Amino acid sequence: MNWWLLIILAGTSAFIGWASNKLLIRLLFHPLKPIRLFGYTIQGIFPRRQKQLAAQLSALVSREFLSFTDLEAKITNPDNFKKIMPTVEQHVDDFLRNKLKEAFPMIGMLIGDRTIATLKEIFMKELESLFPVIMKSYVQNLQEELDLEQLINDKIASFSPQSIEAALYQHLGKELRQAGLLGAALGFIVGCIQAFIVMALM
Repeated sequence: MNWWLLIILAGTSAFIGWASNKLLIRLLFHPLKPIRLFGYTIQGIFPRRQKQLAAQLSALVSREFLSFTDLEAKITNPDNFKKIMPTVEQHVDDFLRNKLKEAFPMIGMLIGDRTIATLKEIFMKELESLFPVIMKSYVQNLQEELDLEQLINDKIASFSPQSIEAALYQHLGKELRQAGLLGAALGFIVGCIQAFIVMALM
């Protein structure tokens, strides 16, 4: 058996498999600017398609993940008011006990703890029913004034390819290395098969 042929074919195929994966990842972002070569324009996939990707992703995100309908339902949920009730109640209590007396000293002389407690209970009930109405109106006004899809589109379009590439390697560096090793392993197997076929035909 010609072991040198096996080693050369398997090693070459493994290297090609590893290099192909590295090159594919590299071509996602490079070259950053278009280069004319033999009548063809070569540019990284992300820099070339960034505007189209921004438009598609912004439409998807604004429609599926950040729709104003979902935002309104979440904000106007009564449970959200219950979470902030202690803070609201604290401010109402401070208003009745201190600020109201400072603004109207005569009223402060006429109301005691029992009256303050009653007024606070009335205010809190009114605020609890008023909170969803206010927040719904706020979201509707926000929807009219804010183009969420355009905002997301502008943000994505403003990202530099270098920052996206750096983030990709930072968070998926291990997986990318594994992909390179997988390419090398598959290339090695293909090379071995080729070597055995060649040797069988010799």
